[in-house]
Amino acid sequence: MTKQQSLTMGKTQRMVGLAIFTAIIIVLQLVSTFIKFGPFSITLAMIPIVVGAAVYGAGAGAYLGGVFSVVVLICCVTGADPGGAVVWNANPFLCIVVCMAKGIAAGLAAGLVYRLIAPKSVLGGTCLNRGCIPTKCYLKTAELMEEIAGCTQRGIVLDAHPSVDLPKAVAHKNSVVKKLTEGVAGLLRSHKIDVYYGEAALATENTLTCGGETYGFDSVLLCGGSKPGVIPIPGAESKNVLDSDALLDLEALPRRLAIIGGGVIGCEMAAAFHGFGSQVTVIEAMDRLVPPMDEEISAQLKKSLEKKGIRVLTSQKVSAIQDQGTGSTVLCQDGTRVEADKILICVGRAADLDCLGALKDRIRLERGKVSVDEQMRTSIPNIYAPGDINGKHMLAHAAFKMGEAAACAAMGRPEACDLRYVPSCIYTSPEAAGVGLSEKAAREQYGRESILVGRYFFQSNGRALASGRGEGFVKVVVEKRYQELLGVHILGGDAAEMIAEAAALLHAEVPADEIADMIHAHPTYSEAFMEACAAALGRCIHLPAGQP
Repeated sequence: MTKQQSLTMGKTQRMVGLAIFTAIIIVLQLVSTFIKFGPFSITLAMIPIVVGAAVYGAGAGAYLGGVFSVVVLICCVTGADPGGAVVWNANPFLCIVVCMAKGIAAGLAAGLVYRLIAPKSVLGGTCLNRGCIPTKCYLKTAELMEEIAGCTQRGIVLDAHPSVDLPKAVAHKNSVVKKLTEGVAGLLRSHKIDVYYGEAALATENTLTCGGETYGFDSVLLCGGSKPGVIPIPGAESKNVLDSDALLDLEALPRRLAIIGGGVIGCEMAAAFHGFGSQVTVIEAMDRLVPPMDEEISAQLKKSLEKKGIRVLTSQKVSAIQDQGTGSTVLCQDGTRVEADKILICVGRAADLDCLGALKDRIRLERGKVSVDEQMRTSIPNIYAPGDINGKHMLAHAAFKMGEAAACAAMGRPEACDLRYVPSCIYTSPEAAGVGLSEKAAREQYGRESILVGRYFFQSNGRALASGRGEGFVKVVVEKRYQELLGVHILGGDAAEMIAEAAALLHAEVPADEIADMIHAHPTYSEAFMEACAAALGRCIHLPAGQP
């Protein structure tokens, strides 16, 4: 089917739908002349007007209101409506104006009101609205609480014990999100980009539907994003069980919070709500937290969370959730029980495929995600799927580049999207970040004896100690023969900022020996990266002899 044929079909469907609503309005209004409450006629004709406006938009509502007006006017002229006949006989012009204005205004208002009250999508996607930005607001609050607790070591005297007002924290989070979403909307307006709110879905290879309207396209980008993943746990329907979206709007701090899933979201929410004052338990089915992370960093992250007072249970599979009074109990397969007031299930995020619409069986999927090439092109050449929906890297910064690659390809300027060196970050305190190959992956790929590993601990870094952030280290993975930098992994203060330098140097293919020779400002956290490269080559003079 061609684009023109698809558009013609969409228009035909709309015309048929409006014709049906027109017939219903005529019938209902004519019938109303025989149904009276005292001197007044009772009509149900407004129902199809409102429904038609909801399905086809405010313009369709105005048209259907006009149909209603014409029928009412005919009833006035013929005398079928005695009250209207009086007005017609007294002033025909006034009768026409009143009838037409009333009906059209009612239909137009129905469409506009529906648009106001109908659920709207919000610009900015998962990261801005339900992920990166909201969680960082919470994590900054938790970080401040931690810093306040350590103020006495710096000679600061606090007269009162600080606490978190969660409704205010939610309000602050919402204000930040609102400012950024409005910024996105402003950018779109400045570039004269039309925005239509509604749930869009593919109808054909060249058309989509949104808000009851059909739109044609030459190319389309499917940016459906992701939604919280689900696992079949008996009792998961409990009112005490939340997903990550719901937790971000929780306005009463739970005394005990159990988190099922020790991935990025689970670790970040554990850090945030522990900082707020909750007793937090993290339950992870795998043998370590955040399995894609370098194993050494993962192990140290677990120790860091436990040091704060967060209970971390690994290699624990949840068998059921049972409600107990106002709280709930998480039951693990080995018999372990975790009591909680609220339970967060965060077992990753799944691609949101609703936008595939009528083509859901034609677009090729891989493990529940849309399969794409280097230009983000799907199995249908003019349809592209950048971002979380393809599952390559469920990270906003990766989605940005994928979106750019898709847009360029759609406009006839295809460029491959290089996703080899996408940094990943966890915004706990201390932060964790990594880019490139883990030590395990590097040894598997290059051979155990072909890999060098260097570490530099923040307890030896002047800036880190002065800032009270001596925990953690920088780890580099280097290919031995050519001293090629293969991966960088960091646990420590500002790790998410430090990883940018590592990603840039990996992308530029700068070898470890050259990085070791680079002069870094002192005192800075980033010195640790230079020192770790030197350590991998046996050249670090700022580490004690024999330290790995």
